[in-house]
Amino acid sequence: MASTDPASQRVDIAVIGAGPQALTLVTHLLQKRKGWHQRIRLLDPSGSWMTHWQRQFRAQEIPYLRSPAVHHPDPDPYGLRRLAESWSQPFVPPYDRPTTALFEEFCRDLVRRWRLDSLVIPAQVQQVRSLQPGFALDLSNGETLAARRVVLARGTGIPALPPWSLGLDHPPGRLCHSCEVDLPSLQLAGETIVIVGGGLTSGHLALGAVKRGARVILMTRRPAREQLFDTDPGWLGPKYLKGFEQESCWERRWQFIQAARDGGSFTPEVLTQLRSLVRQGSLVLQESCQIQRAAWQNHRWQIRCSDGSSLTADRLWLATGYRVDVTDEKILQPVMERHPLKAVGGLPILDSHLRWPGCELFVMGGLAALQVGPVARNLSGARMAAQRIVPALIKPSLARTVEELKTWRKTVSQGNNSE
Repeated sequence: MASTDPASQRVDIAVIGAGPQALTLVTHLLQKRKGWHQRIRLLDPSGSWMTHWQRQFRAQEIPYLRSPAVHHPDPDPYGLRRLAESWSQPFVPPYDRPTTALFEEFCRDLVRRWRLDSLVIPAQVQQVRSLQPGFALDLSNGETLAARRVVLARGTGIPALPPWSLGLDHPPGRLCHSCEVDLPSLQLAGETIVIVGGGLTSGHLALGAVKRGARVILMTRRPAREQLFDTDPGWLGPKYLKGFEQESCWERRWQFIQAARDGGSFTPEVLTQLRSLVRQGSLVLQESCQIQRAAWQNHRWQIRCSDGSSLTADRLWLATGYRVDVTDEKILQPVMERHPLKAVGGLPILDSHLRWPGCELFVMGGLAALQVGPVARNLSGARMAAQRIVPALIKPSLARTVEELKTWRKTVSQGNNSE
């Protein structure tokens, strides 16, 4: 029998995730409706804010963010700078990019100031079912949470793995996606590690592995690119977004997004460090090259490359990014069946408030890129998404009809009285 505790069984707004996107949404929402704490609940397996984000930054030993100081979850654009006034060297030039330690403290301060600690339920959402109106969220703790509105504000997607890496037989820990690598826990002295990927994550992993005494081969499918941000800064404002929003062809918008992100790149300081390690002989930067096949033989990886060369290595790390595709969101399968929607390149076509057609499900992060633009998965994109979603959550004229709300309340009431 499900719990009969009303607070854990029914809520107005359920947010799936408790990372930067969710934190941005909730602070912007409470800025407009300060008394809405009891109407919001967030679902995250950790039961706390920013846990996955912090774990990944520490695991990859990322010392500072790639985003400037003005991009953060607080509705006050100067909030981060005010906290930094008491810090020594809180930013990295140019554009005052905050250190990881400062950003973590800033987010903790946000949670304290906005009284958000009690809003996170320690459970994973296993399925979202449409009640029309409203939703039932089946949780990993065996309970079901009824919600009038739902916001999907999870991470960037699922790991993107190259075809040659699938189905390989190997000992545990010898082939990992970057999200599985925990540098502080590893002893790598004397090992050879092949890292695949031309983005900033591969650079951080390479630096961390060399620091631990490993010899690193960093393989990129094209020449290494130096770029301060992961997209042109013009995508943060009207320079590019105006034309993007005026484009009525969704396929064309998808092409804009692909061209803007255009694979991975290194920040100038990280690429400088990598090239220094190349000169020292502790790192090989193998550019314009890809792995064709790999096999675990004689206790090592035997690797064949597209340029005809062969490599041996103790570990293979895949810093190959994430795939963002709405069909990968298995928890939304019941919603997709009841409310089919169109997608382009895996990205759903939502309304102007980032709402799923036919129901009160809202989407943030990379999945909202067709509406928000190429920076949808970033901190700046989180702010843009919150500015679209919050009005639909607080204005009755933008919500579903009163009759639908009455039906939802009746459905929830019946559900709470059943086993």
